[in-house]
Amino acid sequence: MRQRDNFENFNRFLSNTDAEFRVLEHQVPVETQMEYFIYTNRLRSLLPDDADTAIEQLAFALHDSATSLNMKRTILSTLAVTKEAKAYRILQGYVQEPDADLKDWAHMAFMECRVRLESEFSDERQIYISTGLGGKGNRLRFYILLLSSSGDHFLDYQRQTIEREFAYALHKYDGEIEELTIKNNYAELVFLAPIHTDVKRFIENVVSECNQYGDFISNTVTVTNVKKLTENEIAQIIKKHENI
Repeated sequence: MRQRDNFENFNRFLSNTDAEFRVLEHQVPVETQMEYFIYTNRLRSLLPDDADTAIEQLAFALHDSATSLNMKRTILSTLAVTKEAKAYRILQGYVQEPDADLKDWAHMAFMECRVRLESEFSDERQIYISTGLGGKGNRLRFYILLLSSSGDHFLDYQRQTIEREFAYALHKYDGEIEELTIKNNYAELVFLAPIHTDVKRFIENVVSECNQYGDFISNTVTVTNVKKLTENEIAQIIKKHENI
């Protein structure tokens, strides 16, 4: 299974951390997330001590059509790192109807501001989890690519088995299937699973159950919480699998 070490380390971190987790629900490309954190951390070190007093002016500029997108990006990051409830309310309102090009940035800023405020007013430690595919509530979103072990097309009973076994297993884990697409010789699944789920073991168990009915799914499973694979990426994985 691909990314085995990453998922094991991630699950170990979650299991050993005593905190309240907050999940970024909006799907934001990882590249944008990294750009946001680098930019916002640098900005935080440059803000003056009286930055909180300028929130009303920032709010006005944020909703002013004459304000450039670059300036609005700076305003969003500034509001995110202040410790004022009114900054949170401004971001909460803006994220409902953001400028199209700032939608992802706005969601990042809103989430950071929320976590900072909750940490400030709560005795419980707050940890912010953001992945490329996002999540919902206390559940993270994952993408899986399953391949036909023989390279042949899936038969009707095999398709039904995949649908049945994943739906049953996710129900037991308090998970949810959002998308399931079964093509000729591969299947794509997008699902939600609780934060503490051992995703690697979960997938291995379901694939094993499916293969009780004919060993028709390859053990080469691609799983990620970064992004959905493109058709070209899937074709490359299938080609590599056929050459093993």
